[in-house]
Amino acid sequence: MEEKKFDPNSLIGFVLIFGILLWIMYQNKPSDAELAAEKAKKELVVKDAKVQESAAKLSVAPVATTDTLKLAQLQKSLGSFAYSATLPSAKDEYTTIENKLVKLKIANKGGYIVEATLKNFERFKKGSGQLVQLVKDNNAQFNLQLVTNDNHTLNTKELYFEPTLAKNGEDQILTMRLKAADNAYLEYKYVLKANDYMLDFDIQTQGLNNILKTTKPLQLEWNLKTYTNEKSITYENRYSELYFEYEEGKKDYLGQGNDKTETAEDVSYVAYKQHFFSSILLSSTPFKTAELYSNNLVKDANVDTTYTKQFKAVMPLAFKNGEIDQKMNWYYGPTDYKLLKSYDKHLEDIVALGWGIFGWINRNAFIPMYGFLSMFISQGWAIVLFTILVKLVMSPITYKSFLSQAKMKVLRPEITEIGEKFKDEPMKKQQETMKLYNKAGVNPMAGCVPGLLQMPVFYALFQFFPSALELRQKGFLWADDLSSFDAIYKLPFHIPAYGDHISLFPILASIAIFFYMRMTTGDQQMATPQQEGMPDMAKMMKIMVYISPLMMLLFFNSYASGLSLYYFISNTITIGIMLVIKNYIIDSDKIHAQIQENKKKEPKKQSKFQQKLQEAMAQQEAIKAQNKKK
Repeated sequence: MEEKKFDPNSLIGFVLIFGILLWIMYQNKPSDAELAAEKAKKELVVKDAKVQESAAKLSVAPVATTDTLKLAQLQKSLGSFAYSATLPSAKDEYTTIENKLVKLKIANKGGYIVEATLKNFERFKKGSGQLVQLVKDNNAQFNLQLVTNDNHTLNTKELYFEPTLAKNGEDQILTMRLKAADNAYLEYKYVLKANDYMLDFDIQTQGLNNILKTTKPLQLEWNLKTYTNEKSITYENRYSELYFEYEEGKKDYLGQGNDKTETAEDVSYVAYKQHFFSSILLSSTPFKTAELYSNNLVKDANVDTTYTKQFKAVMPLAFKNGEIDQKMNWYYGPTDYKLLKSYDKHLEDIVALGWGIFGWINRNAFIPMYGFLSMFISQGWAIVLFTILVKLVMSPITYKSFLSQAKMKVLRPEITEIGEKFKDEPMKKQQETMKLYNKAGVNPMAGCVPGLLQMPVFYALFQFFPSALELRQKGFLWADDLSSFDAIYKLPFHIPAYGDHISLFPILASIAIFFYMRMTTGDQQMATPQQEGMPDMAKMMKIMVYISPLMMLLFFNSYASGLSLYYFISNTITIGIMLVIKNYIIDSDKIHAQIQENKKKEPKKQSKFQQKLQEAMAQQEAIKAQNKKK
């Protein structure tokens, strides 16, 4: 009988086969998400069996439940995230976090804010009982689009998150997790501090690097339809805009109109401004790009009374080492310059104060000055006193303007004489007139310069009052809200370009402008002789006397009554200053005597501008003479 010997090759073969089997078993080991889904499936099978057993005990026909079928459908539609739909939190329930300023309600479905209520502000008018809600009734959506390795494209707004609410001192911390398994999830983390409109908001993933496709960023989409909160829809809509900061400090906005779009890079915040209130999303790490959209929803202010604008922003969230970790902030609160500036994130730039010198005047002069006054007196009286101070500061410029007009008025007979003498020689007439101005020491442009100097102040104030949150729902005299129109009578019909009500402050401002323009137009016509070859400026000025007040009446009927109050007080004070200067300060006889003395002196050296103007006139005269010879 042959003796059996140990065969090492057989041993090696068995070891290799055993190793291959172990490797196959390891490769086919179910993932955490699959284990969780299988566990849920088994629980549903057990539940199904118990139902069948109960039916048998009752001697009735077996009842076919659909839980197992539903799970199969969920796995088919949601893939790895089917687990989230089996949790107790997969319900249309909400979690609320709030402080003394703001109340936020976050939904399990989508994990985003579905209500944002400002506790200290009311809609439309004081005492309405309706608090301002920037988000409510599905006017906002926040969504991330997920692309999984098992070829599912999912939207977080349609999936259920699991909420966990905790406190750290006075801070409220809410985590919302969209789970693929117990240790694999997408998390939104909200942190609301005490007495603050700003809350921390973080988006991060855990254990999803093998579930999500990480080769491309997630697409974040934020939509908002802005509710009307003010009496005048037209006025509110004019100041409702989308602002954004990009490329390390640059600011821009989407203008008024329909279907406005913009693409920006390195965007650090997007702000949906609703005139006096704003919803802002900020990111500590700028979004690489942002596709922005704005659409006007008010076609007819008498019909479209619910919403003003439709805003949308689409931005990418990049993966780092297979995971998302984005630190952000939400702001739901008033568009208040000082409050927004206190965050030191350039948010105050969304307040429309004007560009360049106009914004500089508002930021450094008018806001501090008006803020100081309103600390001690009511908003209406603060406007009155503020207007008086502004006019007093500008009074030296007003005086110089009237002094220049008085000098021109004294020279008018001599200018008329020159015009008659050289009526057939326009160039010669201009040259002789300029010589007279130089000899008398009168600058014909001196009356225009003061007016130009006042323009930046005028425009800055035009931007200041519509942006002053302090005026909102503050009354003065018959006006119950200085940030809106002061209707004294409701019309039974609508007048195009005017409205369906009569506001009193615009009427008073228009009357003041009418008398102011009559006074200034008359003085200018007396001071400035009519020049040949020019349009009939006298007729145009007479027409403007009536057109300007009419435009004021139409344009400001639905505007902030605080702005109309300012123009009424401002023009009334200007009329008073004009009368004082004209009747008590400027002496025409003294001005005439001074001009005669100036004529005896050596003429002043012409300025470079006067010299160039003289040379240009001489060249034109020479060209004209040559043309006559031809």
